[in-house]
Amino acid sequence: MKYFIAIFLLFLLQESNAQEILPADIQIKTALLAAPADQKDSATVLGYDKTGKLVTLRKGNGKLICLADDPNKKGISVACYSSNLEPFMARGRALIAEGKSEKEKQEIREKEMDEGKLKIPKEPNILYVFSGDEGNYNKTTGELKDGYMRYVLYTPYATFKSTGLSASPSFPGMPWLMDAGTAKAHIMITPPKE
Repeated sequence: MKYFIAIFLLFLLQESNAQEILPADIQIKTALLAAPADQKDSATVLGYDKTGKLVTLRKGNGKLICLADDPNKKGISVACYSSNLEPFMARGRALIAEGKSEKEKQEIREKEMDEGKLKIPKEPNILYVFSGDEGNYNKTTGELKDGYMRYVLYTPYATFKSTGLSASPSFPGMPWLMDAGTAKAHIMITPPKE
């Protein structure tokens, strides 16, 4: 009898740790919180099916791809990015699925970009990220109170000299250049929280 009780308790523990996959319409609504108003209706939205696999929830006809909140990560974080960045983003997701660490993912993508195996646009391309606390998220409506937005503008091989940007912000909201001189160089803009 103790064996069956132990198995039952283990089952309950696994069930309590299982992440909830929200309905597609809620995932879409939440993902679009990161999109500019004029691009919400035309954006493609990627999210999660009942098994937790990343799938296309809505195919759009615009140039923006939005990514639903990952149910396996703490907090709420959704993002939208230029479809020109999809090869870069998809490669990152594939490397994580292969079991690579975040550091390994970054190193592999950078090497592949430097070698020309992974293409990234030469012109600047945008990534919008909207984040917040789970306690402020309504999973029945898809609304997130007190969320905050940050902006990432990918500018491959940009340098401090070529942009005039600093390596860190001197005051809240100031744009700065991260990963200067590399294929994944990008301008970070994090407005202060209100």
